[in-house]
Amino acid sequence: AGFSACDKALEEEVAMRHWRLPDTHNIRDLGGYPLASGGTTQWRRMLRGEALHTLTAEGLSGLIESELALVIDLRGPHETGLHIHPFADHERVGYRNIVLFDALSPIALAGPSFDMAQRYCDALDQCGPQFAEVFRAIADAVPGMVLFHCTAGKDRTGVVAALLLANAGVAEEDIVADYALTASATGLIDQLRTRALSTGSDPMQVERMLASDAATMERFLAALNTKHGGIKAYLSAIGLSASEVDAVRDRLC
Repeated sequence: AGFSACDKALEEEVAMRHWRLPDTHNIRDLGGYPLASGGTTQWRRMLRGEALHTLTAEGLSGLIESELALVIDLRGPHETGLHIHPFADHERVGYRNIVLFDALSPIALAGPSFDMAQRYCDALDQCGPQFAEVFRAIADAVPGMVLFHCTAGKDRTGVVAALLLANAGVAEEDIVADYALTASATGLIDQLRTRALSTGSDPMQVERMLASDAATMERFLAALNTKHGGIKAYLSAIGLSASEVDAVRDRLC
């Protein structure tokens, strides 16, 4: 009772995008989004995700058999040092650790006035070299899927996904929807909430930090367009060549 058409559409979207790998909650495919030029982004080209140390042998095999070519780890040393990454020094899958906005959303460090949307916008100003490195890693990767991730797959992963989708020609409303879809990863959110509350973090602050509200991504995209002149101008400003930008777009399209 009360199950709306909107609820059903979200459920179908979640089922379609989420990779149901054992012991993961938030690995999602960027395929299937309509493009301004016609057609859609391609499935099994780019995945966005959470930390991968919980992957079982079955999950690892599933990714490898799906022709995973490159993993880009966006986390900082305080995170990567906790567990051995399953794809570090892998014989078949490339691994790059590109530290993007180290500790982008540490709940324990964020005070009551912390503004996640502003932090995303600051990333555009402060993380240009890292964004360029991510794009170049994707452009240079051997054929196969690319998976980029941070810890929860929401913040650092979210802004990279937004730039990749914008570069491909995906509409802003779909970029925002992709970001907001992290809220459907309830198992992961519950784990992060429990962990944060166990350290004595303020419950209201925890909820704010774990949210993936559409308005947060809308502000990021507004800053990209108004302050930086849009995706093409931004990528050029951070030093990417037209051929590099096209290679990344072609990878997804």
